[in-house]
Amino acid sequence: MTVASVQLFSIPAADQDRARDFYAGVLGFTVVADSEMGPGRRWVQLSLPGAQTSITLVTWFETMPAGSRKGVVLASDELDADVARLRARGVAVEGEIQQAPWGRDVTFDDPDGNGLGLQAPPPGA
Repeated sequence: MTVASVQLFSIPAADQDRARDFYAGVLGFTVVADSEMGPGRRWVQLSLPGAQTSITLVTWFETMPAGSRKGVVLASDELDADVARLRARGVAVEGEIQQAPWGRDVTFDDPDGNGLGLQAPPPGA
């Protein structure tokens, strides 16, 4: 088996419209698709410009309740400015930017409580 990339992963949401608006309007994702996919189900897919991986905002997995996704890490080239923008848009960024051997990062939650990280690489990386 040869795996070339991660195509997509699902993020559980209680309200797909609210989640779509957060990921697109606050985090800068682009809506790839937003359409019905059967009775009571809607396919909402978003991606970051130039990224190979996209996300789907799902409501139908019983084992993935809204807020259960943790550890999604987003890359930032301008961490300080991005944190300021998040806070200006009402996102509760947890604490201050942390320094670690792998870079600088902060954590925050989406409107459903899914845990996200924003990370910049260490200087010179």
